[in-house]
Amino acid sequence: MKRLELVSPCHFGTEAVLKKEIYDLGYEITQVEDGRVSFAGDAEAVCRANIFLRTAERVLIQVGRFRAVTFEELFDGIKSLPWEEYIPENGKFWVKKASTVKSRLFSPSDIQSVAKKAMVERLKKHYGREWFAEDGAPYPVRIFLMKDEVMVTLDTSGDSLHKRGYRTLTGRAPLTETLAAALLLLTPWRPDRILVDPMCGSGTFPIEAAMIAAGIAPGMKREFTAQKWTNFIDGELWEECVAEAQEQMNPDVKVDIQGYDMDAEAVRAARENARRAGVEHLIHFQQRPLAELSHPKKYGFLILNPPYGERLSDQKDLPELYGQIGEVYRRLDSWSMFVITALKDAERYIGRKADRNRKIYNGMIQTYFYQFMGPKPPRREKERGPARMEA
Repeated sequence: MKRLELVSPCHFGTEAVLKKEIYDLGYEITQVEDGRVSFAGDAEAVCRANIFLRTAERVLIQVGRFRAVTFEELFDGIKSLPWEEYIPENGKFWVKKASTVKSRLFSPSDIQSVAKKAMVERLKKHYGREWFAEDGAPYPVRIFLMKDEVMVTLDTSGDSLHKRGYRTLTGRAPLTETLAAALLLLTPWRPDRILVDPMCGSGTFPIEAAMIAAGIAPGMKREFTAQKWTNFIDGELWEECVAEAQEQMNPDVKVDIQGYDMDAEAVRAARENARRAGVEHLIHFQQRPLAELSHPKKYGFLILNPPYGERLSDQKDLPELYGQIGEVYRRLDSWSMFVITALKDAERYIGRKADRNRKIYNGMIQTYFYQFMGPKPPRREKERGPARMEA
């Protein structure tokens, strides 16, 4: 199979998690940059990465890289790329998105227009025609400019990979599935340890944890744009990758994953989302206010995404809420707690300095992943489990 340079964007601050995921799939990492990881693969890698990666936002094929400071250089650079190797004569192609940072070419719409014209000129020469019907499979292009370096890619995923297909009902300020999975993989949690989200909303943390525990590939229940690219990705490859994912599933795994919320509608949505994900039997959801949380077990994990005052009207209630989080945590014997929030004073209100603090961007919002580490369980109680990233 032809060697491809693949690029997977991710949330800023979670690159190390994605890098390990790609490495565990068996692919060579070629570059790690802020917010994306590049790796070498082939057509099969396109299928496997889309189906198996939990923390990637997309899987892109890098068509080429070059430097451009004028639109003429941009046109020539894109025209020189081998588009005929990817786009058939009837393919529908357009520049879905152009983003530019610290570059002299700063107008996304102009970049999109110039790039499209350059692609047309290349394909006109190759196919020997002046006009294209573009009534075939879609080939969306994404272009990134950083400090005048242009990276041109084809988007194999279509909808962002955080859209697993299970979350049709959401509560307020939901966490994306990809970020929730990355945060879980940044903790020492393993399926043989209890995990509780006391402010679960639509259930993203518990559902992603259950999918990890049961070995359910996140892309099993959705479609991808590249499934229509039969000109260079054999349809049987997708079927083989889904079969591989099915073989790895262990839906009968024994876990103790719990999700609570004071909002009855949120709990209902969480249960329905878990059902769609195929993990409702692995999670205990219940309507319960945060203040009532207690647990007799030791060495458990709390993970939560509390409100952090995106609106000024909400900020007055935050000291009391985060103080309550601290009180609940102090009542839990030997537990660890992980909190993602944009609130800089979170530690002060919780009443304890975090053992570790990781800066992560949730979209354009800078957040902090506060990690309060409890003691490790006695060695005799531990069982070997899947490796995790160092938090």
